[in-house]
Amino acid sequence: MSPSTLTIRGPLPSNMNPGLSPATQATMLGLLGNPRDTFSHACQPITNKLLKSLIVVDDVGPFRIQGLRPAIESLKEVMAAIREQEPDVFQVIGTAGMSCARFVTGSEVSISNHSWGTAIDITIDGVLDVRGNRKAQKGLRLIAPLFNVHGWFWGAAFPTEDSMHFEVSDETIRQWQREGKFNNTTASPLPEHILSLGDRGPKVSELQTLLNKSGAQLAVDGIFGRATLAAVMAFQGAKGLTVDGVVGKLTLAALRA
Repeated sequence: MSPSTLTIRGPLPSNMNPGLSPATQATMLGLLGNPRDTFSHACQPITNKLLKSLIVVDDVGPFRIQGLRPAIESLKEVMAAIREQEPDVFQVIGTAGMSCARFVTGSEVSISNHSWGTAIDITIDGVLDVRGNRKAQKGLRLIAPLFNVHGWFWGAAFPTEDSMHFEVSDETIRQWQREGKFNNTTASPLPEHILSLGDRGPKVSELQTLLNKSGAQLAVDGIFGRATLAAVMAFQGAKGLTVDGVVGKLTLAALRA
């Protein structure tokens, strides 16, 4: 298979990221802390001392990269699987970076998971996939299931399709915490499963649909922005819940009632 064939863009598969969800802001901040005090859309250094101690530079097979130590170790396993099962892709796979403290592209509130060194942008034959066109390079479509098997969420399923992007899933991050991979004790409590400002993905779309059934008029875009925050707080106030704009068990139960 020629490299040029692997960069051809085609429709997204129907079943992406089975059993996996993008890591929420609450999970990342609760388990790994805030990478730095201020963010912009430019890459900036990590200033959180605990997080910095977990950032390493290592060879994962086809390239050398900087990221969170457990994520780097997992990437080695992913790349070994790609080498064995998709050798043509392995020959031309590259990266546009991993560790990069910044906001999500197009957002002023959502911290990119690149900021914790748990996300990576992949190139095929030196070519980055085009973001937001609901298509993906053939090479990315071939390797996405291998990333999934190792607990990585494929960004093709984001509200704004981002097929070059792979990030460690919420489920995997929480498992690593239980296994004590963050230089802290496994007794540290896991954050509650909540949705909050800056989150994105299918669960946010579901939330927006439920809010609309309760009288909101939101665009169901899968992005927890300020309009969704306002709708959540209005709902909480109407139901006598704590008005914090955070969707936890009580707010979600009230929405589904």
